[in-house]
Amino acid sequence: MFQNHTPECCPKMGEQDPSDRLRGDLPKDVKENGAASFSQFSSSVRAMVRIRQKYQAIKKRRLEIAAVTTQSFTSPRSTSPKVFTFENLQDPINSNPSSPRKRKKKRKGRVLYPSSSLRAVPTKERSRAKNCLYLLCVIVFLQIYNAIENLDDHVLKYDLDGLEKTLKREVFGQQEVAESLLNHLHDYLSTYVHNKPLVLSLHGPTGVGKSHVGRLLAQHFRSVVGEDLVMQYFVLHHCPTDDDIPQCTKSLDSHVSEMVTQAEEAEKIPVFIFDEVEHMPRELLDKLHNLIHPKSSNEYLNAIYVLISNLGQEDITKFVLHNSSVAVSGRLSLSQELNPWLRSYLQRYHVLFVEAELLPFMLLEKSHIMDCFIDEMSREGFYPDRSHVERLAEELAYYIVGEREFSHTGCRQVVAKVNLL
Repeated sequence: MFQNHTPECCPKMGEQDPSDRLRGDLPKDVKENGAASFSQFSSSVRAMVRIRQKYQAIKKRRLEIAAVTTQSFTSPRSTSPKVFTFENLQDPINSNPSSPRKRKKKRKGRVLYPSSSLRAVPTKERSRAKNCLYLLCVIVFLQIYNAIENLDDHVLKYDLDGLEKTLKREVFGQQEVAESLLNHLHDYLSTYVHNKPLVLSLHGPTGVGKSHVGRLLAQHFRSVVGEDLVMQYFVLHHCPTDDDIPQCTKSLDSHVSEMVTQAEEAEKIPVFIFDEVEHMPRELLDKLHNLIHPKSSNEYLNAIYVLISNLGQEDITKFVLHNSSVAVSGRLSLSQELNPWLRSYLQRYHVLFVEAELLPFMLLEKSHIMDCFIDEMSREGFYPDRSHVERLAEELAYYIVGEREFSHTGCRQVVAKVNLL
């Protein structure tokens, strides 16, 4: 394109200038005209050089722009020029990592699921099963609370607190027996339906308060459940001779059956108190065992049986006297030391005592005998003078072990002594 603007007199590059060859042969005027034409020639050449330099600069700039544009669409590691096409175009906006304006955002990793399972789309809806679960918990809590309240209501009908006060006021020297008796009654009377009756066996020497506790129990339960649901059975009174044993057996069976049936209708628990069990014949013991442990019928399961006897009193006395020094320090435990031996003895006597709760009575000391005198004299209207009471208590016989004195007959002779006043 620039060849059209080149003068025809301009020699080609690399050829010798003809003016140089003819300059020496030309005259002076010709030389001056040649100098003027050379200056014109040089100015034209300089203009051509400047135009060429601008052209080269513009071309270089365009090449650099094209290189930068091509590099933005290709890998930055590639140095060879590539032709721009739309086939490998992925992200023309954010493909240049060196761009200061926009940075490439880091793509988060995807959560991959197994091909054999289905994707569970989380929902924000509240499950109705939780409401049902909360309602079920509330119902169970109310049922349990109601059951506990019903247990307390059932126990309140029998007024065991009043029985506890009576035992503490009128029974002397048998605090452990009274606590154990109340615990058994409270546990059994907490519910109405049972799988077996409650059998309490009271054992001990003469005059320690066994029969008195039986009378207190009969008096208390008659006041809370009624006269018809409490039976106090004395063997020597209800069956005095051996000839009456068959009739006594039938009478006992029918009487217990009637009371149990009446108690079932009234939804109450009857109480049967058998005193002087050591005088019971074998036939009555067997019949009583059948009533307490029925094999086929379960109508006799809701009942309380109290057995009172002095079986094993000699050995109980020896045990208490031998361990009296231990009892002073409070280390004597009847349930751990005396009850196992007493249970083995009673089981050999009759199978009636196999599942009975044993309550052994201890010997009474001289201080307990004085309490018996004070209580009996108050009942009879006498003023319980302390010196007079001590003089009456000294008239009885005692076992002397160290500094302790245990009565031979307990409080049995107290009533006779007071009646002589």
